[in-house]
Amino acid sequence: MAVYIGRDGTPLAVSLVFSVFFLGQMVFAPVWGAIADVTGRRRGVLIASSALAALAIPPLTIVEGVWGPLAFRTLFAVFAAGFLPVMFTIMNERGGTTNRGREVGLFGSAAAIGSMFGRSASGPLIDLFVRESVYILIAILGAFVVVACLFVEDPTPNDRETETGEPFVTAVRDRLTPTPSGGTTHLHVNGLHWLYVASFLRNTTVLGVTSLLPVYFVSNLALSAVVMGVILAINPAVQVVGMYSFGRLSDVRGRKRIITGGLVGSGAFALVVAGASFLPTAPARAVVAGAGLIILGVAYSGLQTGVIAFIGDVAPEEYESELIGFRSTARGFGGVVGPPLFGVGATFVGYEATFAVASLLSFGSAVLVARRLVESHTPDVTGEPVD
Repeated sequence: MAVYIGRDGTPLAVSLVFSVFFLGQMVFAPVWGAIADVTGRRRGVLIASSALAALAIPPLTIVEGVWGPLAFRTLFAVFAAGFLPVMFTIMNERGGTTNRGREVGLFGSAAAIGSMFGRSASGPLIDLFVRESVYILIAILGAFVVVACLFVEDPTPNDRETETGEPFVTAVRDRLTPTPSGGTTHLHVNGLHWLYVASFLRNTTVLGVTSLLPVYFVSNLALSAVVMGVILAINPAVQVVGMYSFGRLSDVRGRKRIITGGLVGSGAFALVVAGASFLPTAPARAVVAGAGLIILGVAYSGLQTGVIAFIGDVAPEEYESELIGFRSTARGFGGVVGPPLFGVGATFVGYEATFAVASLLSFGSAVLVARRLVESHTPDVTGEPVD
């Protein structure tokens, strides 16, 4: 969509393609999570959110200009926001205490494969087919997702009554606007609220920096568009192996150290890509930039599996999807704040200085987690998970 809008719109309009998506994730991920927790019908919510997201795609074949596509992009984000919180909850419950990280990592690896192929295919599809055909193909893929969700088995027992009407709305609203009198203990278990703060700081760094990388690679590092595309594809490629590997590692070594390492690695990524510009030749700059994306892929693999498994460890079963949704809120908030903030910074002080300053947010989040987070999963002395 960014390419299509960029043909007729301004750079601001292009940036809104990403901003409205993160805004939708930020606001509605916990809403879908709360709905899933209140009803206890997680697979049903998964199917509904996927189906509604798929239905938001076909109108893009007929709307033109800038604001129409952005409106449906926002609608898509509102519905798609329900997928990850619910799916991660299902994977957490499937893994149980001993294999939670492995199941989360397995899903993360599958998602990384999809991301890698999607990014690789987007360019050729845009070149070979008209806009309408591309959106139709995406809608068909969305329909396949809905069909696949029909076969997802939710291991969570559903033995509670489903609220309807006004009691249902009240229950969801109370979940999303907790008060001390109404109970906020579930937000503070093992320092969970500090993990949300750290996630926001880290994602401000990473999403802000990555939003500038295409321009930075071409203008400052003097790399070709082809080389740029290869380097940007490194991150999801590393995640294919990294997600599952770190998921298993978190089951036998605990969550906190892996989360902390992921936050440190995210800051190191920003420093490495900033340092690439000081090398004298384009090949050397490309190698260092590629190393930065490898670091990011490794860091994100550890961070996502560690964070989701941590939430699964500490969350009460009736709050799990909602609490995972708040993780998407923190990520989305970083996606809304980071790109414009660092875009302004790069305009006035340059990319390198901006990336270096951005890394401090991620390093600060690592210090916060190291000091405030309490380990949720302690393996025994043999390195095996304990119940």
